[in-house]
Amino acid sequence: MKKGAFRVSTTTSRSTLESTSFKNSDGTIVTVVMNKTDHKIDYKLIVGDSEISVEIEPHAIQTLIY
Repeated sequence: MKKGAFRVSTTTSRSTLESTSFKNSDGTIVTVVMNKTDHKIDYKLIVGDSEISVEIEPHAIQTLIY
């Protein structure tokens, strides 16, 4: 996240994951995901018509920039 970024709407469909997203002034988006569990979790990041499959380790915080 860069200076001047603003928060954009983020939702999760799993209660075991928390996330927040910011849009930078250059148009890139940063999403931070946290896994609160003792287990690795596979999830999908969906933005508009695009989606990717992602894996997050137990008790991890992950930053995705796109």
